[in-house]
Amino acid sequence: MLHFFSAIQSVLAAFFGVQSENKRQTDFKQHSLFSIAIIAIVFFILFVIAIYAVVVLVLNT
Repeated sequence: MLHFFSAIQSVLAAFFGVQSENKRQTDFKQHSLFSIAIIAIVFFILFVIAIYAVVVLVLNT
């Protein structure tokens, strides 16, 4: 389970652009590309849904 949270932390750091090159290389050695990609896609979808919800909320007020 700790391995999963480490992958989530890596994806979030990459989303915000605060991932160092050394950490990125270490992450790809520890985690599979498939797991990183799936987590990134899920977070991207959640991000798009959140943006959509904010826009709908603002336009309805």
